Amino acid sequence: MELQLKQIKSIIDEARKVVIIQAENPDADSLASSLGLEEILGDLGKQVVLYCPVKIPRYLGYAKGWDRVVDEFPTDFDTSIIVDTASATLMQRAIVPENVAQITKHPCIVLDHHITEGTLPFETLTVSDPKSVATGELVYKLAKANNWPLNPQACEQLAIAILADSLGLVTENTSAASIRTVADLVDGGASLTAIDNRRRDFMKKPAEILTYKGQLLQRIEYFLDGALALIHIPWDEIAKYSEQYNPSMLALDEMRLVTGVRVAIATKTYPDGKITGKIRCNPDAKVAETIAAHFGGGGHPYVAGFRTYSDNYEQIKTELIGAVDKILEDYDKNLTATEPC
Repeated sequence: MELQLKQIKSIIDEARKVVIIQAENPDADSLASSLGLEEILGDLGKQVVLYCPVKIPRYLGYAKGWDRVVDEFPTDFDTSIIVDTASATLMQRAIVPENVAQITKHPCIVLDHHITEGTLPFETLTVSDPKSVATGELVYKLAKANNWPLNPQACEQLAIAILADSLGLVTENTSAASIRTVADLVDGGASLTAIDNRRRDFMKKPAEILTYKGQLLQRIEYFLDGALALIHIPWDEIAKYSEQYNPSMLALDEMRLVTGVRVAIATKTYPDGKITGKIRCNPDAKVAETIAAHFGGGGHPYVAGFRTYSDNYEQIKTELIGAVDKILEDYDKNLTATEPC
């Protein structure tokens, strides 16, 4: 990986204008990693455009600079950097033919910390580092490998990315190196208190949203003897509430707290037949990315997502329940087989 990180330097040295691309499911890691890269590359004299094919969710507004992300793909750039994914499934709106025609003219770098087989339809210099708890940690490693300075705002952005994907440095894949990285970012000017205060402000909800959350919780369905909790969010609710708060995130953490639940999934349906799923797993079932992979998605053992298309949601729901059942069965068998005698 060290060699790849240094190869990126030669590409960036030759670049004049860089577009940083997020997938269609932006989260705090992808957004803050992009903003951190913007700071780093800007200090290197590069012009940077931040692109995401969808609007940045309001609850991510605690990352300063979120409003600089545009949803119109630029045509004038000489290097692109894709952050936090290598999956074509999660980038369908970003890699439409006219955008690909522009991307393939110039070097394309992928920075990702997921264990996902790259499926992008063009050549990339891909750095995939599952040892990093977040893409923000990988961006930090990139800057350090190439002796690029990190200004205080860059430090704050990368700290946001790492804290978000590690749930505050408590997930199983948080390493001592991750914690040392955050300490270095604090030394560089990041204030964890300021970050958390802003995050809490943006998590505040209108009374209408709290009422809607209660309605969502009443609709949770339980399957597989209570091991799977499932909530479905139709398009009319997405259209009504998403500007204020992501409906999926209103329910998922609550679902995981139910006794006996091992896997919690929130699905959404859209008018064009698109069906998305957000998956959250408890520590006794580290299978989120395996479930997502069944539908061409990806992520982590605890957090993952997928996108598929169908005019028959009930059919997808049945397939999803069956897939989770088989994956949990295989997971438990493998645990039993590896337990010491």
